Amino acid sequence: MTTKQETMLRLSRRFGAPRERVFDAWTSPEVLNEWWSAMPSMRPSQAEVDLREGGRYRLGMRSTESGDEHVAVGEYREVRRPERLVFTWQWEGKPEMTGGDSLVEIDFLEDGDGTEVVLTHTGLPSEESRVSHEHGWN
Repeated sequence: MTTKQETMLRLSRRFGAPRERVFDAWTSPEVLNEWWSAMPSMRPSQAEVDLREGGRYRLGMRSTESGDEHVAVGEYREVRRPERLVFTWQWEGKPEMTGGDSLVEIDFLEDGDGTEVVLTHTGLPSEESRVSHEHGWN
């Protein structure tokens, strides 16, 4: 019997702000529309958030070069403000990028006068997808 090895990604970043404020940056449409993009050549294009367990989100970014829009969608599985956020993740119209719904878990940890954010993305379909998502999350 063989088991499929899961491809996952884990990142950690520290922000000089209280975790309530950092949590809100991940969940407030107004704030997401200020920063949500994967690279400098992308700009936020939309942020729809129904912040409750079972609620859905839709986050978009548009390329300033090509005009192409990339939209991530999913469902919130766990919402514990300000310490934890868990949601499914899929690129709209591009299931091959995430293999269907993958899972993102974010822990917001107190760190002195700031917040450490630990993001774990599991269920990615391949090493190529993991590398692509690592670039975007960074």
